[in-house]
Amino acid sequence: MVQESGISEGRADYKVPEGKLIRVHVWHRNGVVDKVRFYGDFFMHPEEAMEELENSLKGLDVSEAGHIISSFFESVEIVGAKAEDFTHALSLAIKKEIS
Repeated sequence: MVQESGISEGRADYKVPEGKLIRVHVWHRNGVVDKVRFYGDFFMHPEEAMEELENSLKGLDVSEAGHIISSFFESVEIVGAKAEDFTHALSLAIKKEIS
């Protein structure tokens, strides 16, 4: 586990069944998101909206992330994944801390 000022770091790759890859890198304090980055081979329109999602998760407990992610994808088009896939990938990253 990498810890700097109480911050843990986690990463996960999640292959959506019959879909795309979602890669997550998250920095958190006890499950509260400090910073998160989503990458992968999914398609999103508008592309620059991903930064908005990442910023909206900052300061939230991962248990609250699902609602924010679902709301976000109501106004953003995505191909190859669903909102719940991003929530699942984030949850996996929180659990898979980097050592």
